[in-house]
Amino acid sequence: MSEALIIPDNIPACQALIGELARTIEEINSKNQQLAQERDEWKLAFDELFQKAFRHRSERYLEDPQQLKLDFGNTAEAADAAAGLTEAIQEAELKPVEIVIPEHTRRKKVRKTRNEQLPAHLPRYEVQAPVPDETKACPVHGPRKVIGHDRVETLEFERPKLKVRVTLYPKFACDQETACGVVEPPRPEGLVEGNRYDTSVAAEIITGKYGYHMPIYRQQDWFAGSGWMPGRSTLLNILSASAEVIQPLVAFFREEVLRSGLLGTDETRVTLLLPGDIPAPMEGDLKSQRVHDVFTEARRAGRPSVSGRMWAYRSLIVPLNVFDFTVSRHRDGPDAFLVDSGFIGTMMADCYSGYQGLTLRSEARIKRAACVAHARRKVFDARENHPLLSSQLLAMFQELYDVEHRAKPMTAMDRQALRATEARPVWQRLREVLDGEAAARVLPKDKFAEALGYLRNQWDALQVYLDDGRLPIDNNEVEQLMKQVALGRKNWLFIGSVAAGERTADLLTLVSSAVRNDLDVWAYVKDVLDQLLAGSCDYRGLRPDVWGANHPEFIRTYRQEERRDRADAKSGRREQRRSNHGS
Repeated sequence: MSEALIIPDNIPACQALIGELARTIEEINSKNQQLAQERDEWKLAFDELFQKAFRHRSERYLEDPQQLKLDFGNTAEAADAAAGLTEAIQEAELKPVEIVIPEHTRRKKVRKTRNEQLPAHLPRYEVQAPVPDETKACPVHGPRKVIGHDRVETLEFERPKLKVRVTLYPKFACDQETACGVVEPPRPEGLVEGNRYDTSVAAEIITGKYGYHMPIYRQQDWFAGSGWMPGRSTLLNILSASAEVIQPLVAFFREEVLRSGLLGTDETRVTLLLPGDIPAPMEGDLKSQRVHDVFTEARRAGRPSVSGRMWAYRSLIVPLNVFDFTVSRHRDGPDAFLVDSGFIGTMMADCYSGYQGLTLRSEARIKRAACVAHARRKVFDARENHPLLSSQLLAMFQELYDVEHRAKPMTAMDRQALRATEARPVWQRLREVLDGEAAARVLPKDKFAEALGYLRNQWDALQVYLDDGRLPIDNNEVEQLMKQVALGRKNWLFIGSVAAGERTADLLTLVSSAVRNDLDVWAYVKDVLDQLLAGSCDYRGLRPDVWGANHPEFIRTYRQEERRDRADAKSGRREQRRSNHGS
């Protein structure tokens, strides 16, 4: 079944299409080679199994000198038969097309010069290198004179050191009047009763679990290496107390994200253990009713756990990430976070049905924007069935992302104008392909039909970003947040209760927002706990971006440099590709 190739009417689009077609041919070539190799391997395995299964024992070893062989002689008929067999085998073999890539299209990787100097801010101490006697004195001229030193800097590491702070609270009493009693100065609020554990310990536990994905039982060994061997319940109690302290700040972060009016969302699975006693639902509380229903159904099915969900809401205006925990993937999750809280604005998400109905359930207060990367990925995954048609679509997606690359440093208004003049015509050409003859001939049950159906069904939502320069073209940055949950899930494996899931969401909110702003997570978490325990209500001052501006010494500048280097490298590759296509 042939597919019509629609040739764009402008040079950049043609160049993009040619490049995509070349990549498609190269992929087909590689796939054919792989299939040919797999075919040969399967043929050898089949022949070996066939001999073992169906031939007589005396025929297993073909090189046996006692094995009788048929001799057809040197007749012309035998020669013709052998030649015909050889030609048939050659015709049956796959002969992939070789694509020769010109040398000038291969971009040479430029290696950056590494700075081998140790950080200047680290403390230093000097030691004298041991000098043997034969070095100090010359056997001919006697003692040698020191004329200088070569400096060799060697980095050393010491395990974290724990120490106990002993605070003395004086007791006061009247000298002559014992009836007045004994008075002491007020004691500051602590994380746990008796103020036995400092916020620095809590910050280390929180950073270890949610920053470095180190479960509690491993943290026992970590602290034991420094001389303190805590029980797991002790570490969990400190963690729970910290989560309770930060609740007002997390609530403020949530309000800030909702107030921003632009956010992206995604979710991932977490295992939630089934409790021994299923809690009764509270009247009028939809969330507790959902918990009761999910737990009851799991208990009836004999399952030890349920598949809970961790939702991420990333503001596109303020640099905050907020996490929310639910016991299932029901639409109650985004409804409670967005609709019930009165969110007004645009939400970018995938095509999950719970997201698609938000506009209707919010009485059009919420507009949904679809992720263009999802649409492209579906076309890319199904490209082998229809290489020509998929090449045209992928070339257009490449044009759209090239526009976004040039628009990234612009203001929101300029970005919107560029999209209107350059990206919107690409969407119009993409629609022509969707409505064309080649797309209409794709069979309904074909995998490629699913990709085309996604484009048609999400057509309006995919173009929402064109009318708002603040919106990104895709939801990739939100989806990357799921890695923070996934890495933790591989280490702490499960969540023990609904309350633990909610605490995890709050602590992830704090740590993830600090990571987003390139902060030293430990220093930030400790200062947040200190200020909240001291009674501070300056939640805006504790917002990671504001806090980082006031504490520049705790900003990880090397992370910012890494992002700039990656962006520059990506920009260089795009420019190289354009120049190659142009030549």
